[in-house]
Amino acid sequence: MAKNSERAIWKDTELLECVSIIPEMNNTASFTFRAPSGALFDYNPGQFMTLEIPVPGGPLHRTYTISSSPSRPRTITITAKAQADSIGTRWMLDNLKPGSLIKAIGPAGLFSNADSTAEKFLFISAGTGITPMMSMTTCMWDDGDKRDIVFVNLAKRPSEIIFRQRLEQMASRSEGLDLKFVVEEPDLYRPWTGYQGMFNQLMLGLMAPDYLEREVYCCGPEPFMQAVRDALSGLGFDMDNYHQESFHAPVAKEADQPDLDDVVPDEETSAEITFAVSGVTAKVAETDTVLAAARANGLNIPSGCTFGVCGTCKVKKTSGDVHMVHNGGISDDDIDAGYILACCSNPIGKVSVEV
Repeated sequence: MAKNSERAIWKDTELLECVSIIPEMNNTASFTFRAPSGALFDYNPGQFMTLEIPVPGGPLHRTYTISSSPSRPRTITITAKAQADSIGTRWMLDNLKPGSLIKAIGPAGLFSNADSTAEKFLFISAGTGITPMMSMTTCMWDDGDKRDIVFVNLAKRPSEIIFRQRLEQMASRSEGLDLKFVVEEPDLYRPWTGYQGMFNQLMLGLMAPDYLEREVYCCGPEPFMQAVRDALSGLGFDMDNYHQESFHAPVAKEADQPDLDDVVPDEETSAEITFAVSGVTAKVAETDTVLAAARANGLNIPSGCTFGVCGTCKVKKTSGDVHMVHNGGISDDDIDAGYILACCSNPIGKVSVEV
């Protein structure tokens, strides 16, 4: 067999041959492919491929992040989960077999730490957003260089943490890979002693106390990534060191990068809070919280933690907008009903609250 250095690099004009299908959890599997010609795969960790799936009625193009590492170039792997309305991934789970041939386009994508000069990384993902993080982590692990990765993944239950055993095996055999798993709820009859709940600033500080020194890569559903961005920006993180990719919309070109038009309170921008019950109107900066403005004007809003955890300072907002970054002290139902936590809500423009 020819040495790797003498073998050609795979081009997407050649069909891929499926060589294995590994179930990861319910409706989720890792599909591994090789080039029938023996060509090698060349890509950056974190990039994606587009598969042409031969579903009834015509081919369907679906994009999947590569979960394998370019440090293992003989094969390439994508890991996919079939949602309730899935067509392409559902077809793959039901029909793709070892020996099946399929057309692929790529690899492509900008979401990669291949060119990073950072010494410390913070990988934060949810669900199948873990796939590019697995690729980047495996590549760094294979390279054998000194690494410093805090690897955070959120899942519904412990049994739904993709790659958990493989990551734990890697972490148990070398230094520099610190795993932090977060679940919404434990599996039945199986105690969970790790983090539980939604990602927030408190968790961030416990998981990676030196987060300000790390380069952050984030992947998952947009609401999840929004929560991560809010947590980081609210704690003074330099967002130039933040990179993200939605697993629903990977980006192939720089021009296609989404504009992250997040709300960031500005101390130079003024706002106005009307405390409707008390008849007091206060001119404040956007960086002032509703609680701070109330106290400065002699009004009492009961409070406890002042960090969005205990929920003591919950008040009803009757009009206007606030930027609220809480840590679990208020429910989605209360938010939908117009309530806010005064301790972690910054006024945007004119706001009225029942105080």
